[in-house]
Amino acid sequence: MTLRNYIYGIWLGLVLSFSVAADWYREEAPVMGTLITVELWHEDAERGKALAAAVLDEMHRIDRLMSTYKPDSELSRVNDQAAREPVIVSRELLGLVMRALSFSEVTGGAFDITYASAGKYYNYRESVRPTTAQLEQALPAIDYRHVKLDTVNSTIAFDHPGVRIDLGGIAKGYAVDRSIEILRKAGVLNALVSAGGDTRVIGERWGRAWKVGIRDPRNRDGVVTMIPLMDLAISTSGDYERFFEEDGVRYHHILNPSTGQSTSAVHSASIIGSNATTTDALSTSIFVMGVTNGLQLINSLTDTEAVIIDNQGRMHYSAGLDQAH
Repeated sequence: MTLRNYIYGIWLGLVLSFSVAADWYREEAPVMGTLITVELWHEDAERGKALAAAVLDEMHRIDRLMSTYKPDSELSRVNDQAAREPVIVSRELLGLVMRALSFSEVTGGAFDITYASAGKYYNYRESVRPTTAQLEQALPAIDYRHVKLDTVNSTIAFDHPGVRIDLGGIAKGYAVDRSIEILRKAGVLNALVSAGGDTRVIGERWGRAWKVGIRDPRNRDGVVTMIPLMDLAISTSGDYERFFEEDGVRYHHILNPSTGQSTSAVHSASIIGSNATTTDALSTSIFVMGVTNGLQLINSLTDTEAVIIDNQGRMHYSAGLDQAH
């Protein structure tokens, strides 16, 4: 065997080995009350699997920190104690609550993490909703301005009894962003991370933009449109995620902070933007605000688009997407 053939044989072996190893790696797991999906391309099989697992580990970590369903979470401790005294919290939780409050300001209170002051009375699995008396008692506690942050001492306090906060409208998007950062720092160029209605992608898939579907709100298996994405996030809030129906009325988990009750003007709101924390919060906000006010807000923001399906099933697009249709 000549040296040339020997070198060529080694080169061919390396190419074949590389081709076998390089692949897409996908993992799914139930976390944060939804299905988490991570899909990524990596040249090394073991490293690809390890990074997919690292994303799921990060999702579990944030769930342990911010879940209202876990009595030992940091957020549960805040809800238990903050109406009596300031509660020292991690900088991470403080920072996300601060971002949530900033969205409350931008949306005129349509996004309000204190909605949970009434939300705690709903049990969608058991078809339970608050009584009139419970709502009347809860409504004064729903006001994001009741949440007081001390950035120097890293504390959260409530200045009204009965206040309860829930980060369900922003925490999944935040977890998706954190996971994408883990992958980016590891050198991953093409990936998707999804937490239920919140998805963010980097790069492309097989040389083309990722395509994320917007679900038909009244057909579980139906898709009303596909959105091509590269290095973007999309979040959808819908009245089909957690709900029950009673006497023809759908009671779902997206509450209007001013009433403590489910909103009914919109079936779903999808927001496209640069990061999932923002799109998550805005999708909830626009759902509450409705078509006219919601689109007015989105059209005032840069690099942000929306697809809204109203309660008649009609689709409405923000200015940038409307031009494309």
